[in-house]
Amino acid sequence: MTSMRLRSLAALLGCAAILAPALAADPILIGASITQSPPGSVVQGTQVKDGMEIVKDMINAKGGVLGRQIKILYEDNQGIPEKGRAATEKLITSDKVVAMAGGHQSSVCLAEIEVAHRYKVPYVNTNCWSDDVRKRGYPEVFNTSPYNTMVSSSMANTLATMKVKRVVAFAENTDYGIGQAKLTGEMLKQVAPNVEYKYETLDRTSKDFTAAVLPLRANPPDVIVLSMLPPAAYLVMNQVYEQGVAPSAKTILYDGSGLADYPDFWQNVKEAGKYMLSYALYHPQMQQTKMAQDVAAEYKKRTGGDINRLVLQAADSLNLVVQGIQAAKSTDPDKVAAAMRTMKFDSLRGVSNFSTKPGYSFQQWLDIPYVNYELTAEKQPIAQTVMIQAPGQKFDPAKIVRPAK
Repeated sequence: MTSMRLRSLAALLGCAAILAPALAADPILIGASITQSPPGSVVQGTQVKDGMEIVKDMINAKGGVLGRQIKILYEDNQGIPEKGRAATEKLITSDKVVAMAGGHQSSVCLAEIEVAHRYKVPYVNTNCWSDDVRKRGYPEVFNTSPYNTMVSSSMANTLATMKVKRVVAFAENTDYGIGQAKLTGEMLKQVAPNVEYKYETLDRTSKDFTAAVLPLRANPPDVIVLSMLPPAAYLVMNQVYEQGVAPSAKTILYDGSGLADYPDFWQNVKEAGKYMLSYALYHPQMQQTKMAQDVAAEYKKRTGGDINRLVLQAADSLNLVVQGIQAAKSTDPDKVAAAMRTMKFDSLRGVSNFSTKPGYSFQQWLDIPYVNYELTAEKQPIAQTVMIQAPGQKFDPAKIVRPAK
């Protein structure tokens, strides 16, 4: 019996020796500060998490990176800059994450990148559009997100092509909202100086925007531009509709933030969403990479919904960190950031590298494809919308559908 026990013990010790390296390979920790409760955009936070989780699971199923699994640690910032700063500090100093990804509201990103810069930890901006995120020129910050200069320039050109005479913009009181509305006005003045343009800043925590909407009944503009995120954007749309301002034969809504992408869009706006013109960074008619198609299929399997640009952006932000770790052959933050600055990025959406020009271009993917489409029926899937401007094509105002008088 003693001999048998010794042989059994030896066998167990042998198994333990074989398993020891695998057990010793702790997961690679990546931090994500996202909005999971109000007043921030919870729907954005949910989609960012969905995109990152799908890519994480795909990578881990193939053995991870550098022989280690990826683990994402999430913190809820509620869309509040101070909470984002605290979350980033915790993730970097206490949890020891090797990189940050998932940032999706500009005011929060601006607070978080200060922490990432101080500790020299790579930070991937997933969906923060404010140009100021880039203008700080931090070498740790990489931008796969859209940016206000690109969006505002495109929208200004669209408004000029439409030959409108009067435009009113509603902007949420954040770095994103104010930045986009102000920049759109400046760029519209350059391409169509005779257009009357003004923007009004609205409190994103408010539940009643009637005071801003009512004056438009007497003097409706040609276009109402929205630079707002849910839930405030939905409330504005509903109140503009309830007051009979838009949509109408005179006035249409032009959204610059991708509202129709969100899975809760139609259940919140119903008829108010019909005839809305949308500047968008994803449409099913866009050419997709194999990895993007795989992520879309998995997203459909998990949620029952169709993919959108924010899920793809989130997937790409984690994808970039992983490729940086692979290129650096290390999880050391300095080495990962150095690798990300020089490597060719194999993106889900076609990114090849990052600009080194200072200003809004710094470490930014500049040539992000976009479209303009119009929703012409309630509950209309994006794939069935009217394509006003395909990627790389000119905007065709003759295709715009308006409600009957």
